Amino acid sequence: MSKTRFKHLPGMPDVLPQEMEYFEAILRESQSVANFYGFLKVETPIVEEAELFIKGTGEATEIVQKQMYTFKTKGGENVALRPEFTPSFVRLFVEHGLEEEPKPVKLWGEGPLFRYERPQKGRLRQFHQFNFEIFGSTHPISEAILIKMFLQILKRLGIEKVNVEINSLGCKECQPYFLKVTKKYFSSHKRALCALCKARIQKNPFRIFDCKEEKCQRISKLAPKITEYLCDECKEHFNQVVFYLKAMKIPHLFSPFLARGLDYYQRTVFEIKPSGSEEKKDALIGGGRYDDLIKKFGGKTEGALGGAGGIERIKNLMEELKIPSSLRKRKIEFEEKAKAFLVQLGQKAKLNAIELLDEFYAKKMKIAFALEKDSLSSQLKLASKLGVKYSLILGEKEASEKKVILRNMETGSQRIIPQTQIIRAVKI
Repeated sequence: MSKTRFKHLPGMPDVLPQEMEYFEAILRESQSVANFYGFLKVETPIVEEAELFIKGTGEATEIVQKQMYTFKTKGGENVALRPEFTPSFVRLFVEHGLEEEPKPVKLWGEGPLFRYERPQKGRLRQFHQFNFEIFGSTHPISEAILIKMFLQILKRLGIEKVNVEINSLGCKECQPYFLKVTKKYFSSHKRALCALCKARIQKNPFRIFDCKEEKCQRISKLAPKITEYLCDECKEHFNQVVFYLKAMKIPHLFSPFLARGLDYYQRTVFEIKPSGSEEKKDALIGGGRYDDLIKKFGGKTEGALGGAGGIERIKNLMEELKIPSSLRKRKIEFEEKAKAFLVQLGQKAKLNAIELLDEFYAKKMKIAFALEKDSLSSQLKLASKLGVKYSLILGEKEASEKKVILRNMETGSQRIIPQTQIIRAVKI
């Protein structure tokens, strides 16, 4: 009688010791960057109500229509294996009263996700991601910060040759007209589209931009560009995102048909791919802004955005680049409590603050900040809540003179020092 030999399910592979070294390295570097930027780690369940993802991710998305693992429990509940993080994080944010915390609230997490699709390299049925979510910020600098964080993680892992692609999807004010124009365009080319995209014309034509069928991609490349239909506020927001990316010295490409395949995205969307890769499946990291999703889940907070990195895809690239996982065995950094809070007032001071944050990062010193905030009182209030010893106050005058006001938060005393002395002053 032959013995039964079991194998793992297709698209749900084991993670062997050598691969686990890469997994652990990716998560260590993600933890270090999360620590520096003040993100707190949380964990959401692998199983949630199916309606959470149907309502959050979008009923017309490929994830909900074709890829989600759903089943009924013994109690009759309709549940799903988590296909992505964002709806779960928004649910957590609203359910546990994190809306009452000082904004922005910055959370991150990691773990397995599940999607039913044809298994291939870089596309599995059980895969792993790490994600960062920012709640309570409508400021365009948040997108630039989020993209910078992902780039820093990749750099720490030895991956530097990447392309950052960005686009704007507009908002609820300008999307409807573009939707009408897009439906008209794709309807005129309906015969040449695949069966799924023919159905998408009426449900959500934006999803056609994500189709991987070559014939659909050819038609999409000649479609109207949403950036030609943006309202004035969306145009300004996108211009500001580009402005801050340039201020942070982040090269980027405008990708007018980047849509990301999720219904909740508004305004900025982005992807980070290995240089030379044009395939959608090759994106290592993707994300964007979803300002209205919190209200859709019963919350009241304005502004939210996030992004996620594919652990298997990053691991595969590290292997292709022959980056040894053993070289990535570094300690998690920036675990200590921040001693100072960097306060900035005015555009020139904000740009100066970006430079100073890079200096603290390079010196491996943690510092608290909220570049999304513009008022002195809101920043000092947050500094007080965090219990920092010092506030470093930068106004337009200080930024011009390359100086900073060093305020002792315990005594209220303050003095002006050259910016070249900031690191040493905070260390004391």
